[in-house]
Amino acid sequence: MSSKALPTSLLADTAVVGDHDVTIGGVSLSELAATYGTPLFVYDEQTLRSRCGEAANIFDDGVAFASKSFLCGAMAKLASEEGLCIDVSTGGELDIVLRAGIVPSRIILHGNNKSVDELKRAIEVGVHRIVVDNFSEIERISSLTSSSSDVHCLIRVTPGVEAHTHDFIKTGNEDTKFGFSITSGDARKAIDAVAALPGVTLHGVHAHIGSQIFETAGFDETMQILATFTKDDDFDELCIGGGIGVAYVEGESAPSITQWGSAIREAAKRIGLSPKIRILAEPGRAIVAQAGLTLYRVGAVKPVVQRTYMAVDGGMSDNPRPVLYGSGYEAFDVSNPKAQRTQSVRLVGKHCESGDILIDEAWLPATTGVESLIATPVTGAYSYSMASNYNRVPRPAVVFVKDGKAREVLRRETFEDLARLEV
Repeated sequence: MSSKALPTSLLADTAVVGDHDVTIGGVSLSELAATYGTPLFVYDEQTLRSRCGEAANIFDDGVAFASKSFLCGAMAKLASEEGLCIDVSTGGELDIVLRAGIVPSRIILHGNNKSVDELKRAIEVGVHRIVVDNFSEIERISSLTSSSSDVHCLIRVTPGVEAHTHDFIKTGNEDTKFGFSITSGDARKAIDAVAALPGVTLHGVHAHIGSQIFETAGFDETMQILATFTKDDDFDELCIGGGIGVAYVEGESAPSITQWGSAIREAAKRIGLSPKIRILAEPGRAIVAQAGLTLYRVGAVKPVVQRTYMAVDGGMSDNPRPVLYGSGYEAFDVSNPKAQRTQSVRLVGKHCESGDILIDEAWLPATTGVESLIATPVTGAYSYSMASNYNRVPRPAVVFVKDGKAREVLRRETFEDLARLEV
C-alpha cells in the first residue's frame, strides 16, 4: 500500500504543487482542462528546451532529436532552435519536419525499410545523413545516385550488445530487424558497398542498442565494439543512438542526458577514440518524456470483488505503452495533489478491450471519484506519437505552456476529421 503523495521529481521542471491545483509553466492544469477539454497532453516548454540544450552541449554538432518519441511542427522547430538535428524514420515524419521549416541539412533519415520514394525525396532535398540499414536499401540508393550526387551516409550496425530492457525495444542484439551484423561480416560488406557508390560519402557507423536503459554500461561496451570495428576506417562520425531511460514511477532513477553523454565521452577517451571523430547521439524519450503529462476526467468508478475500476475519458488510444510493454505510471488528483494517496484503483480507459489499462494499480486520494480531474505524469514520449483512433476516438489536443501562457500546437481531432477519409 502506498499512502505517499505524488513524488514531484516526476513532474516537469517548472511544476508548482499547490493545495488545490498544480501549475506547469505558470499555467493551472485545472484551467487548461476547462479551456481545452480532456484528455489533454500538456508539455512544459522550459523542460523541453533544457533537455535539448543538454544534448547539444554534451555531444558534438549533429546530435539529433529522435522525433519518433513525439513529433509535431512546434516540437521540430523547438529542437532545431536549441541546436539539434531532427531524426526522422518515415516519409511522413520527413514531410512534417520539412513543412515546419527545418532546413534539410539538419535532418537525418532512418528506417529499416525505406521506399524508393522516401529515399528519392531525401536525396532531392539534401538531408544531412541517410542511415543505411540493409543491402536492398544500398541497391535503391545506387539506382538514385550518380557521380554528380552529394549524398551523405552512416551505416547502421548491430553490435551484439544485450540491453537490459523489454524484448520489444531491444535493438542492438543479433536477432533484430535493424542494421548490419558486425559478427556475421555483413557490416563490413555494407561499408565497402556504400563507400564504392559514386556521389556518396560514408561518414561512419551508427548503433542503437535499445530503449529505456537505466545503466550506461551497455553504451560503454558499444563504444568499445564500434571503435575497434572501425579503427582502420577513415571515418569522422560515430553515433551511439539513443535509448537512455527515464523515471516513470516512484523509486525509479535514471542518468541525466549530461551524465549519459559524459559517460560516453569518458569511454571514448579510455579506448583511445580519435579526437577527430564526432560523437553523436539521438535522444528522444530523455528530452520529451518528463516534459509532458496527460489530463483525464474520471467518468465511472466500479467496485468489483477483486478491486475498484476507475475509468477515464481516454485510454489505450492516447497511451498504448502499458498495453504494449506493461509500462508503469503514476497518477494524481489535480484538485488534491498533496493528499495522501490511500485509494487503490485499476485506472482504465473507455475502449472495448479488457486490456485497456493505463495503470494496473494506481494510488489516488480517497476523495477522487467521478468528475475528478486526474493527471498521469511522464507521458511526453511515445504517447501522442503512438496514439490511434481505436473505437473512432479522436486524438487529444496538445498544448505547450511557458511563462504563464498556453499555446495549442495540435488541436483536438473531430468526428469530421475521422470521416474525411471516407470515399
